[in-house]
Amino acid sequence: MTKEKIKDAIYTRRYIYNFHYHLIWVTKYRNQTFTTEVISNEMKAILQQVADDNDIVIEKMEVMPDHIHMLISFPPSKAPASAIKALKGRSAYIFLQNHPEIRCSQYW
Repeated sequence: MTKEKIKDAIYTRRYIYNFHYHLIWVTKYRNQTFTTEVISNEMKAILQQVADDNDIVIEKMEVMPDHIHMLISFPPSKAPASAIKALKGRSAYIFLQNHPEIRCSQYW
């Protein structure tokens, strides 16, 4: 009896998985924060850095002026809530540290 591999599944020593989560989140008050290409690309780079640090694979990502779409995958040992917390919280912290003028102008 031979075991057939599951298409598009990720095989590790402990488990086989194929999780995909589609995340959409908006900026506070739905402000148009990511209006320029430079800021949009910087946010993409920050999100990729945070994902790499937390063992999250970003399959697709789009940064719109007032929201972000992501399709992510990560091992089942990580809870979905902790993956989302890492992406949203850490990326916002890094982005607003780099751009304090956005925090001052858009948020009271």
